[in-house]
Amino acid sequence: PSVGGDLESRRWLRGERDVISPEKMEPTVSPEGIQTELDEEMENDICKVWDMSMDEDVALFLQEFNAPDIFMGVFAKSKCPRLTEICVGILGNMACFQDICMSISKDDNLGQVLLQRLCDSDSPTLLETSRLLLTCLSQPEVANVWVERIRENPSVYDCVCFIMSSSTNVELLVKVGEVVDKLFDLDEELMLNWIKNGTCRSVGPSVDDSPEELPDFKIVPCILEAAKQVRSDNPEGLDVYMHILQLLTTVDEGIQAIVQAPDGGKETWSLLYDLVCHELCQPDDPPIIVQEQKTVLASILSVLSAMFASQTEQEYTKMRKNMPLIGSLIRILQYMEGCGKRSVDNSKESEQEETGRADINKEDFHLKILKDICCELLSNMLQELTKENTLEGLHQGHLNEQTCSCAFQNLLPLYFTSVESFLEVLREADQTLADKLEKRFPSLKVHA
Repeated sequence: PSVGGDLESRRWLRGERDVISPEKMEPTVSPEGIQTELDEEMENDICKVWDMSMDEDVALFLQEFNAPDIFMGVFAKSKCPRLTEICVGILGNMACFQDICMSISKDDNLGQVLLQRLCDSDSPTLLETSRLLLTCLSQPEVANVWVERIRENPSVYDCVCFIMSSSTNVELLVKVGEVVDKLFDLDEELMLNWIKNGTCRSVGPSVDDSPEELPDFKIVPCILEAAKQVRSDNPEGLDVYMHILQLLTTVDEGIQAIVQAPDGGKETWSLLYDLVCHELCQPDDPPIIVQEQKTVLASILSVLSAMFASQTEQEYTKMRKNMPLIGSLIRILQYMEGCGKRSVDNSKESEQEETGRADINKEDFHLKILKDICCELLSNMLQELTKENTLEGLHQGHLNEQTCSCAFQNLLPLYFTSVESFLEVLREADQTLADKLEKRFPSLKVHA
């Protein structure tokens, strides 16, 4: 908790200002002559400063006392990971305030030194560095400064990929993912550069100052590895990495990076398929779960839809293997119908405040996006079904009168051609079910 919001804490800081002086910020020297640890009393004092720096008055005082310049000296000389972590953390707190953030961001030397911290081997330091970068990227006044700085610094790509592909620290992976997500959202050119990237560079994480050659990183495998690490422990982190994949599919180069991987995109498809069919929005979940999972589902289905449209010849997109996915898509639509009915019932029971209405409209907007993406993928998949696939779907329970009615209800009239094509195949597999559906949806019969 912050203790910086009261007068007493600010008085303490003024009385102990030498805590952040260059002379005081010296770690303990090991027998080998390397400064690796902070004195316990010194660590306690500087952690108090870290805590108090969440208060704007304290942050302004630190800026006046030239704390950023002092920290620059620490980064240049210190071999103590804990001291580096705390200094970056204090800067991260100070950057939460707009004027200070602008001052830090416009200091190019400090900016370059902070980006070099991404090559650190210490996870807590990497976490604080990522938090600081995300804070700066989230402030419109300085975001472009950091985007340009990162674009001009090739080592950032390698260091970020190294973290995503090798770290098991979930908290760090989530924060790094948020930085990448923000970068791609802010600047398509940077995203394109990272998609095309992959050359070896002699810059990377190292325990000393000597550069270390890194592997030939590709962005998609690194994203997938990070997603696998966070999927079980951090739903928000999974949401972040799925949104990064979705952003990649907004450009042709991104789609090609996914489907033209050495495995043809099989690993990506398998992960997303497994999430939709076995983890998210499951049969034993209440329908309201779709409200909680709407953003991650929209990202996943958007990527699957892009892959399906571009790689229909790949073995993993063959319909004989994807009937469970069709069943899952229809279940998502069924759950959304349940949420829609609940929203209507709730609005009838009580009047909503203006803010309440805004929240409901926002939820409805996100659900509409999910529905649109879901319907697009479902319509494309239904068009590829053969009689054999359909018989298998009927046998497995993915296709029946209830699920087909739900599919038709959501797909018509926009995807009339897809529904009509599927109905023709269904007649061959189950004439009785096809007749029932024609009676329920007269427009199909009239058109026939």
